[in-house]
Amino acid sequence: MTRKILGLAALSAVLMSGTAFAQTTVKIGVLSDMSSLYSDIGGPGSVAAAKLAIADFTAKNKDIKVELIGGDHQNKPDVGSQIANQWYDVDKVDAIVDTPNSGVALAVNEITRSKNKTFLVSGAASSDLTGAKCSPNTIHWTYDTWNLANGTGKALVKTGGDTWFFLTADYAFGHALERDTGAVVEANGGKVLGKVRHPLNTNDFSSFLLQAQSSKAKVIGLANAGGDTINSIKQAAEFGIVKGGQSLAGLLVFASDVAALGLPTAQGLVLTETWYWDLNDDNRAFTKRWQQERPGKFPTMVQAGVYSAVTHYLKAVAELKSAADGKAVIAKMKAMPTDDPLFGKGEIRADGRKIHPAYLLEVKKPEESKYPGDFYKVRATIPAAEAFRPLADGKCPLVSG
Repeated sequence: MTRKILGLAALSAVLMSGTAFAQTTVKIGVLSDMSSLYSDIGGPGSVAAAKLAIADFTAKNKDIKVELIGGDHQNKPDVGSQIANQWYDVDKVDAIVDTPNSGVALAVNEITRSKNKTFLVSGAASSDLTGAKCSPNTIHWTYDTWNLANGTGKALVKTGGDTWFFLTADYAFGHALERDTGAVVEANGGKVLGKVRHPLNTNDFSSFLLQAQSSKAKVIGLANAGGDTINSIKQAAEFGIVKGGQSLAGLLVFASDVAALGLPTAQGLVLTETWYWDLNDDNRAFTKRWQQERPGKFPTMVQAGVYSAVTHYLKAVAELKSAADGKAVIAKMKAMPTDDPLFGKGEIRADGRKIHPAYLLEVKKPEESKYPGDFYKVRATIPAAEAFRPLADGKCPLVSG
């Protein structure tokens, strides 16, 4: 059974870079949702981003040989764990990258620690990955639930959205996002009136939306992602929730979600992201290259994070001339300042949190959008020092003092 699952999960594409005389060989696995509600967030687009990072790095570092494989965790922690064990023990994978779905990521986090490999999280959101569950073998790269809560949640409370009702995906990610956003709401003088939790990959949100509507909360916080966010926003529009005076807070909204919803439905949504394809020339140049494999789509911050994380990982491996000792690789990554075309200069803290700015964005009205993918206007830039939870507040066992 395991062999069958892994056979279905593994992608056929393998990327080999470097020369026949490579001194250092590295094997990276992109573990993602390749076929379900998070596949546009990460999935094949994350594989494409990793390929670009490897190509860019090996073009300048001929003594590094990199093999890339991909696997579909199907949003199931047991499947993700089976793939991770197979990759580490049999396929000799050195690092796993991406992994949207916090339940899967938390499981892989522990497996990676036990086997002294490397885990670079771009897709999963739970802030516990740099809190109680922090690991010397893991870096949390792109965003997290604290970051989202303190971007979107704080902004909405300060502009009058002081009563909230949460519509929450019933697994680790949703619980963490609800928890972190609720704490921000209350810390800024607001009140949480209630919550309801829905199964992952839900098609019918009617009963959940009726509960949110009857709460009379000013803000309905969507603590979900991907296809669940898309479906809940579409059905909220059918229920006339916004027309009735309540606001929707998309606590985790990606460019792929906005594309799926369309601007007439998504307009006015306020959200937090750490990367946007149309923010600057470097991001647009990356997008053009990425679209050669993903025509008609726009990369998400998760996929950009994969590029950035793989780039910095390979720099550390090149310095060490080995990828074998995961703790040593992570320590080297923390010791080196981060710098790449997509996220610019940054750092990695002792708790494994990658630090960079975030952006409070608003989805444009259809008449404001000038070309395909022109989704957002920037309401505020959140400095790197404020974008993520203070180091002392996470209670990470790796942090002394």
